Amino acid sequence: MPTFGEIIKKYREERQLPLRIVASYLNIDQAVLSKMEHNKRTATKEQVKQLAKHFNANEKELLILWIRDRVVYEIKDEEFATDALKLAKQEIKYLTKKNGKK
Repeated sequence: MPTFGEIIKKYREERQLPLRIVASYLNIDQAVLSKMEHNKRTATKEQVKQLAKHFNANEKELLILWIRDRVVYEIKDEEFATDALKLAKQEIKYLTKKNGKK
């Protein structure tokens, strides 16, 4: 399954855009964008939205990938990561229902 970084690199390369052009659009250094593409640095939520707009990509799908990668990076080495994710899913459902959100 591709990472957020791999997807944005693919989008950039498909459009034959150099790092400097996309980095300039995000108002960041091209080294920072390169690190994002190689999963060595995390984008901000605002940057994810900007990239979706720039690449005319599905914002929701990019945000989901971005969140997934952040969660995986945070817990990947934990022995009980899968169990914790199951509980987190239940908690999110509970809090969403409690707060009246879908």
